[in-house]
Amino acid sequence: MDEKELELRHLRCLVAIADAGTFTDAAIALGVSQAAVSRTLSALEGILGVRLLHRTSRTVAPTPAGSRVLARARQLLAEADALVALAATGHGRLALGHAWSALGAHTAEFQRRWHARHPGTELVLVRHNTPTGGLAEGRCDLAVVRTPVDTRRWAHALIGHEPRVIALAADDPWARRRGVRLAEVRERTLVVDRSTGTTTLDLWNEGARPAVEYTHDIDDWLAAIATGRCVGVTPRATATQYRRDGITYRPLRGAPPVPVRLIWPRRDPHPATGDAVALLTELYGPGDPAR
Repeated sequence: MDEKELELRHLRCLVAIADAGTFTDAAIALGVSQAAVSRTLSALEGILGVRLLHRTSRTVAPTPAGSRVLARARQLLAEADALVALAATGHGRLALGHAWSALGAHTAEFQRRWHARHPGTELVLVRHNTPTGGLAEGRCDLAVVRTPVDTRRWAHALIGHEPRVIALAADDPWARRRGVRLAEVRERTLVVDRSTGTTTLDLWNEGARPAVEYTHDIDDWLAAIATGRCVGVTPRATATQYRRDGITYRPLRGAPPVPVRLIWPRRDPHPATGDAVALLTELYGPGDPAR
């Protein structure tokens, strides 16, 4: 290798000599020969063009230039070690993003089974109010989404479907019913989350669509419904994740279910992506208790 190229081994050698106090002890700490320590230090001095250590028969001491280089070498080595730790932690941690309601009724069971089956990979749920649940923003390794997917940009897997429900104020007359038909919603004002919501007016035929108010966040969406002036249409996962005083959820009949997908980067996916897809497909499968 070209000895004019500065490498971390040069810096580690310098630090080992300074810490050990002798070339012999530095060689022991590094697990190399004393001759290799001498060669590596000489190479470093040649690269930098300065003398770094005063050598005597018994001790070594940094020169003024050596003291400056030694301080910076310690910083660079610490940063390199931190980088290695960060990369290792990345594989030991799986961040799952979502915009609204995580995995609904499956959230707790997914966490329990993941911990039991993959104890070496910490699972972290990240809520981020964007269409990709934080994936495009670099906040997570993969994300659960219930809106259309840009398949040119993201790899994806369909893990299941969720029925829709209608969200109502607790004192709404419809709250006393066992269910509401999709066609009836045209009589009401519908509140829709413009950025991450799953509901669009395409659920109704043109000319038979409800009036609409728009929000940009789940909390604003719930607040509008709680006033009684609006109703909301949402996957059943929302009813599990957001049980609020003043809000009631009822089954919505005649509405198509919502597809639930996982998305992740096409390049360099997290090593545990396949495991997450498999477990969630299992939870959303034919035996799904939330069906």
